[in-house]
Amino acid sequence: MNLKKSVSVFGVTGSVGTSTVDILKTHADKYCVDAVTAHRNVDALAKTARDLGAKCAVIGDPDCFSQLRDALSDTDIEVTAGEDALVEAASRPSDIVIAAIVGAAGLKPTLAAIRRGARVGLANKETLVCAGSLMSREVVAHGATLIPVDSEHSAIFQVLEDRAEDQIERILLTASGGPFRAWSLNEMKSVTRAQALAHPNWDMGAKISIDSATMMNKGLELIEARHLFPVPEERIEIVVHPQSVVHSMVEYADGSVLAQLGSPDMRTPIAYALSWPERIKVDVPRLDFATIGGLNFEAPDIVRFPALRLAREALQAGGTLPTVLNAANEVAVAAFLGDKIGFLAIAEIVEDMMDKIGKEDLVDLDQVFATDTMVRRETAARIAAV
Repeated sequence: MNLKKSVSVFGVTGSVGTSTVDILKTHADKYCVDAVTAHRNVDALAKTARDLGAKCAVIGDPDCFSQLRDALSDTDIEVTAGEDALVEAASRPSDIVIAAIVGAAGLKPTLAAIRRGARVGLANKETLVCAGSLMSREVVAHGATLIPVDSEHSAIFQVLEDRAEDQIERILLTASGGPFRAWSLNEMKSVTRAQALAHPNWDMGAKISIDSATMMNKGLELIEARHLFPVPEERIEIVVHPQSVVHSMVEYADGSVLAQLGSPDMRTPIAYALSWPERIKVDVPRLDFATIGGLNFEAPDIVRFPALRLAREALQAGGTLPTVLNAANEVAVAAFLGDKIGFLAIAEIVEDMMDKIGKEDLVDLDQVFATDTMVRRETAARIAAV
């Protein structure tokens, strides 16, 4: 009798995806692979599909279809391409879906997995940022299970134990502070692409590395936490913790504070999403507390890192404003990575777009997609006019 769990990995060539592949290879006795996807990295996708024995490989960019088809022509792996193919792959009957497509592009396939009642290991925070209330309703309606893969939200998930809201005093999201934690605003004016990508603790993809440098990543996680856990916005706090050992904390009504600690390695939260409610062995560095010596905490500086303020304002306002925040940020980050704008301009552009576009009441997912498209267009025009 085959007791293996079937897994689909969306965004298999990114940092979360490759870490997931490492775990799946190590525990091939526990997991088999149904579908794997990537946006344009054909060679890596084809190799991963072969290595994992996947049944299906999907390339997001339709222009890459023939190249992927040729690369896998000597196998029985089904090859498809495009946005609709991603949604179809998410609708396949795998037990677990790791949703690691970066940005709003991951929203539709994640929704498809939720609507078939799958267990979703959620590494795509933009899904909840853009459409948190709508997604939460879909999860309940279809009996799906969301297991957060972000290290901070995984930490909270692990120590929260389904406690009722009246037992929870507050949630404390920890942040490394990124590479510019101690830099002045004047110093940050001349930040280079290479400097912003050089995170002191984590090995991540380009977009999330820049978000960490601006601390927008923590702002997005604030919004995500509000939709994942039964705690109002005003009781979710951010604290800077440079060592990235304490991944987040929950303070209870009796004064107890429970924290999840570990080395800064994404394989730990990914493994928990795959094995929940059990745990599997993962070959990550173990903590040596004597070597660590001490753990430091400090308040975040919202003057030097205005993305934190913008994210909280978007969460408080609700409606479509978090979608505006996210879309404008994605375009601005891409512009910075393309050397079109300076580092500090990222948050400035996001704030401009939030002020210009404002919010509407959130009605349905079509509105989310329409808002996302419109904001991207307006933000690109704003950047081009500089």
